[in-house]
Amino acid sequence: MRNLLRAIAGNDFPREEYELLVVDNNSSDDTAEVVREFIEEQGVSTKITTTENTPTPLNVRYVFEGEQGLSFARNRGIAEAKGDILIYVDDDALVGQDYLRSYADYFASHSSIMGAGGPIIPLYAGADLYDTTQYHTSEPAWMTPYTRALLCGAAYYGDKERRYPKGRFPIGCNAAFRKEVFEKIGGYNTDLGRKGNLLLAGEEKDVFDRMTRAGMAVRYIPTPVLHHIIAPHRLERPYFEQVTTQIGISERKRTLAIGKSAYVKRLFDEGVKWIGTLILLIGYTLQLHPTKGTMLVRFRKNVTKGLLGQ
Repeated sequence: MRNLLRAIAGNDFPREEYELLVVDNNSSDDTAEVVREFIEEQGVSTKITTTENTPTPLNVRYVFEGEQGLSFARNRGIAEAKGDILIYVDDDALVGQDYLRSYADYFASHSSIMGAGGPIIPLYAGADLYDTTQYHTSEPAWMTPYTRALLCGAAYYGDKERRYPKGRFPIGCNAAFRKEVFEKIGGYNTDLGRKGNLLLAGEEKDVFDRMTRAGMAVRYIPTPVLHHIIAPHRLERPYFEQVTTQIGISERKRTLAIGKSAYVKRLFDEGVKWIGTLILLIGYTLQLHPTKGTMLVRFRKNVTKGLLGQ
């Protein structure tokens, strides 16, 4: 988190025009201490300093959310935020100097757009997650665009603004919304999303679906690039098995909350996905990369198992 906070503080954007809100979701690590040290390092803005050559203090606020769960944390952020534009960034990430300006300028010039997301590029960490010199881009031989999106949240849809491809939506570690979105459609579904060691998902897709039904426009924009730091354990089999199964469980919960017909449709879609998975298995095998295909089959098998409540 410390590296991310410093990256945000280093943005080329007026400090008086934004606040940095850190939500501690009842964590068991040193989040509170890291934020305290960062606040002392940067200074807290209660008024704008205008003395020549004196940096404007950063407006930082630390908030403790005792109810564990990513959706609870995001909803707390919505409730606490003072600005009209909310930008979500996960703590295991890095952003460039133009990150905040990219979102601010986009929303200022596109008044009809209610939500947006940017590229998410994986960076793989070494044993020390905070040592940036250990970060690299090399991937396991079994990695494919599909498993990369699953395990790393990777998202790149080109260098032009566009609608999200079918079935895609802003990923929570790099997404921005007008605050009025949540005033109109409600917050994140607290039955979905990660909770402690439970790797549930679906809360982002649920928000996107509600926005779509409400006629709210959402766009992919290429400029606010985020690098997602991937811990070594996320490339190991136990994590893969857990996260893929719980994706299916999350989809079951999400669609049943909408209605039985939505769940039945999701089951039909799962059948279509199986056809695509088997085609990819054949293709990767013919390319002499069978492990890529077998990992996709394992991925689909686990999702299906969770979706069926098994």
